[in-house]
Amino acid sequence: MDVFCGIDWAEGHHDVAIIDNTGKLLVKCRIDDDLDGYQLLLDLMAEHGDSAETPIPVAIETSRGLLVATLRTGARQVFAINPMAASRYRDRHGVSRKKSDPGDALVLANIIRTDMPMHRPLPADSDLAQAIAVLARAHQDAVWNRQQIANQLRSLLREYYPAALEAWRHKAGGLTRPDARKILAAAPTPTMAAELPLWKLRVMMHNAGRQRGINEDAERIHTLFRQPTARQLPAVEEAMGIQAKALLVQLNAVCKAVDELAKAVERTFRSHPDAPIMLSFPGIGPGVGARLLAEIGDDRTRFTTAGGLKAYAGAAPITRASGKRKYVGRRFVKNNRLNHAGYLWAFSTLTHSKGANAHYRRRPETGDWHAQALRHLFNRMIGQLHHCLQTRIPFDESIAFPQPAGT
Repeated sequence: MDVFCGIDWAEGHHDVAIIDNTGKLLVKCRIDDDLDGYQLLLDLMAEHGDSAETPIPVAIETSRGLLVATLRTGARQVFAINPMAASRYRDRHGVSRKKSDPGDALVLANIIRTDMPMHRPLPADSDLAQAIAVLARAHQDAVWNRQQIANQLRSLLREYYPAALEAWRHKAGGLTRPDARKILAAAPTPTMAAELPLWKLRVMMHNAGRQRGINEDAERIHTLFRQPTARQLPAVEEAMGIQAKALLVQLNAVCKAVDELAKAVERTFRSHPDAPIMLSFPGIGPGVGARLLAEIGDDRTRFTTAGGLKAYAGAAPITRASGKRKYVGRRFVKNNRLNHAGYLWAFSTLTHSKGANAHYRRRPETGDWHAQALRHLFNRMIGQLHHCLQTRIPFDESIAFPQPAGT
């Protein structure tokens, strides 16, 4: 007799439903989110036939957490069901729109009982790949947080301190640069900036790690800070300076986190067996490679075809056809992290691969604009990455982008 388990998870407890292959409810219970609760769940599953030879598949609406880590021990299949899919499936059980945690657990169990082939179990990635995923996602979140705080600081400076924006407007990194953060911390208001001596600007730049162009840049900023400009009222300017210093504290902390996580990501990524193959591709460095590996994983059975990986990444188009109407467009349901890394990768290949650049340049002839052309290039590159990872061979430009005959 086949048995299936559904778990509706919450922060402090989880509702469990175990059913047989006819949909009959065998047991339902609520467990705590602790070691005792996890052990109770494993004991209940063992009582209904769960073993190393015949593991019971489990459906749950998350792919993370200690409960999922406990369930993934051994050969047990764990299905992370999209909450939207579970919500749509709930309507098959009744039209009254009623909802309860025990009822949701039963719905999840029935989803894999009736539609298991339509859902993908969590991949059997190695411990190293899972560690890379944790670090790469943390680094990506830190980068996004850094940009968010920098945008808040930029918006504030625009209201009372435009010279600070002009000072680093055309510099790589902008307000996130170490010298910019150090100077703004020392002079968070236009009044204080106008009083900064030239020698102190030079010292702060040197202490921030600048090695070239210090004298020229210090003189430019020194002149800029002393130019007449519109000012807020003194008390308002001082208050805004205090707010700016508070944002700088946050910005300094997240910049430090980004740097430390980047080092950890590169160190861990380079120790993975897939790293040499991924780094052989143009446009892939340790950062982008780690992000790609974090979302693709190293379970080679996860994506048996390149098409499946392309769809998962949102690179492959989606078709909607009904009668005489047909629409082909981009996917909105995708792995957003993988899709974002893919755009960074595709954009970087334009300066690292002549074949990729030529492919991108040809796309406008078919009516593609910039984002569409990049997506098409990413679609082609990720298909080649799938092939190289499956066959364990490095990237070859002459094979990936063969030259037309006679050239």
